[in-house]
Amino acid sequence: MAQFDLIVIGAGPGGYVCAIRAAQLGLKVACVEGRETLGGTCLNVGCIPSKALLHATHMLHETHENFEKMGIIAKPKVDWAKMRAYKDDVIGQNTKGIEFLFKKNKVTWLKGWASIPEAGKVKVGDETHQAKNIVIASGSEAASLPGVEVDEKIVVTSTGALELEKLPKKMVVIGGGVIGLEMGSVYARLGAEVTVIEYLDRLIPGNDGEVAKTFQRILKKQGMEFILGAAVQKTEVKKTKASVTYKLRKDDSEHQMEADCVLLATGRRPFTDGMGLKELGIETTKGGQIQTDKHYATSVKGIYALGDAIAGPMLAHKAEDEGMAVAEILAGQAGHVNYGVIPGVIYTTPEVASVGETEESLKEAGRAYKVGKFSFMGNGRAKAVFQGEGFVKILADKETDRILGAHLIGPMAGDLIHEICVAMEFGAAAEDLARTCHAHPTFSEAVREAALACGDGAIHA
Repeated sequence: MAQFDLIVIGAGPGGYVCAIRAAQLGLKVACVEGRETLGGTCLNVGCIPSKALLHATHMLHETHENFEKMGIIAKPKVDWAKMRAYKDDVIGQNTKGIEFLFKKNKVTWLKGWASIPEAGKVKVGDETHQAKNIVIASGSEAASLPGVEVDEKIVVTSTGALELEKLPKKMVVIGGGVIGLEMGSVYARLGAEVTVIEYLDRLIPGNDGEVAKTFQRILKKQGMEFILGAAVQKTEVKKTKASVTYKLRKDDSEHQMEADCVLLATGRRPFTDGMGLKELGIETTKGGQIQTDKHYATSVKGIYALGDAIAGPMLAHKAEDEGMAVAEILAGQAGHVNYGVIPGVIYTTPEVASVGETEESLKEAGRAYKVGKFSFMGNGRAKAVFQGEGFVKILADKETDRILGAHLIGPMAGDLIHEICVAMEFGAAAEDLARTCHAHPTFSEAVREAALACGDGAIHA
């Protein structure tokens, strides 16, 4: 029976970061993973492969829309098999990288699926290992929807959407959140007629309302269609086609739509099957999340949880931060995560990024705030690359000028958001950002201009 200071269950972003950080801090660590490769959903069937396809299809979009404007005459042809091979190569490079990091940091990979027969013990296959502490970082799986049966061929989750054998002519996306819009964008660029059906009356719930409206308008210009305020009742597969039945919430009228592929993208739920949590007495919520205290400890001594398995946004970087924090706590340090400064990004073109409060949340809280906004149409670099649509919006406290949140839609938004995150982490005012010199010509100048707009006004507005 092997003995460890820590056994981490799951080698996704939260799990592998926790394992590596704990090993760096001197603990003897093992990590359990049942996949053939490390990296979890994110590296294998999530963040990384989807970004590869988003990049490839953005290049295709550029050849169609903007190359000729720049004097480049090209007639692109899509080789779907090669594009998928490129995506798989990107996955391989990343997953092998994690394997290298495990070896470098002396983290033992226990290959197989884990169960916890009792506190202090983890069973993998026929072997049981002892650990002073156990961390559950088992991630999440695609949420189901009544009446929608997934076969991962015609009716697919994000996993199946990454492996379609042929390009669909018509695709229906159920869900107007991050996954649905990213994957819908990929196939729209590849020539599919994409229709998104969303239960609510808006896209990307939880994001800034103005951003959501602008985002929908831009995606519609790119060829995507939207049916909002609609509840999907069922899907039916007949040979190589699927029909989707939905009801409009405003009048309860029923409608049908046919497609070659249906993508179910209605969110994710914690994956904790087979670990024996109920038998251990580990408390969970109605939604299946493991309940933890502020130090990530479960109701059973010596067992901790993090990432998608617990409450909070299901984001890889949130899980990574928690992985670092738990490892530091177990090593006797003061691990901490600032949940007020966790950015969210949608990797379409344009990108959408947000952090902190929205105007809606500030109004609901009755907090006095001011808005500094700047359009990318006033940014020379953005106009040079045909990405002048969109804007930067900074929200600051009306009295103190402290930055409370920011919302971007435009080029490189997912990278630009981080200077605002750093500013918020250090309690900066919008004026601090406005008085920081930004190189010209860069997209980041739009952030500075938005910060200036919180005060006397932007220069290039």
